Amino acid sequence: MSTIPTIDPKNSAIIQKFGGDITALSPLGARVKGIDLSCQEPPPGELIQALEVEMANRGFLVFQNEKQITEGDFLRVSCWWGGRELHSTHGVHPATPGGNRHIFRLSNDPVHGIPGVGPQWHNDGSFITDTFSHSGYHIIRPAENGGGTEFAHQGAAYDALSDQLQSFWSRLSSVNSSSGVVHPLVHEHTISRRKSIWLHLGMTGAVIEKLANEENFRLLEADELKKLCHQYNDILSHGLDNGYTIAFEYQENDCVFIDNLAVAHRASTAAHMPAEKQGLRIMHRSTVRGVKDFAPGFGLPLVLDINGPNPLGNGVWQSGGVGFRWDDGIPMQN
Repeated sequence: MSTIPTIDPKNSAIIQKFGGDITALSPLGARVKGIDLSCQEPPPGELIQALEVEMANRGFLVFQNEKQITEGDFLRVSCWWGGRELHSTHGVHPATPGGNRHIFRLSNDPVHGIPGVGPQWHNDGSFITDTFSHSGYHIIRPAENGGGTEFAHQGAAYDALSDQLQSFWSRLSSVNSSSGVVHPLVHEHTISRRKSIWLHLGMTGAVIEKLANEENFRLLEADELKKLCHQYNDILSHGLDNGYTIAFEYQENDCVFIDNLAVAHRASTAAHMPAEKQGLRIMHRSTVRGVKDFAPGFGLPLVLDINGPNPLGNGVWQSGGVGFRWDDGIPMQN
């Protein structure tokens, strides 16, 4: 049974007060109408707070726009959330309008954008300490034959774990394979206050376990890390049948904003199929600065030298690229 909360009537009333309307998508997310994203004036703080809380509770919001919005509109609205400013670390594709460094342009045609991004479950910005608070997607052109994104509610996924896995995963911290940044596998969301899981399946170089009833740590061995990644993949993927994961298809000019600490996401298989088969797909992505460091517990540092020697002697300690390859038969491009 899904544990995703319904929309709070108080937040719905605030959104209606300012001319908007919010309706729940099933089983997660919500659709927002009537909020003009092209307006140059910032909206009232009361409205932003209501929207941000619903995003934290339900994972993501889809703004359906009655008028075409510009790249500037999209980037300005991205700054309504979280750290309230853009934090852009990506490359800039030659087709990006104006060469804007804050737009990550994605496509299933390399002429029009960067292809093949995000095929496995992940959260954006796992390579920085203050990982992105939110990400935004502006749908420039949806593929005619489908190619959306799957979103999984990480609080509901935690609830679906056995008591044994909840206890074990709560003692784990991942080490990013590119930067050595350390993040908790289980955290309490700062807005919803829900325990939630969090792991990047395409950029993890090690996982540290705090030993139960001891002060010591150890690294997971290869077979243990492979099992963990498969379990994590399965618990999010099974949400499609258990009410906490959605395969969402976009419409042109949709603006989707996700709470990056509340939902994991991955591109659908169709999203990476050639334009000749699916139709051309173009999406602009933004990323928003985090509010604070997404720090591990147990006295672990924010960053470890993943390019240096194994600090614990045994276990997986792998730097670079996509990190530990937990399944040889899958694409792992970030």
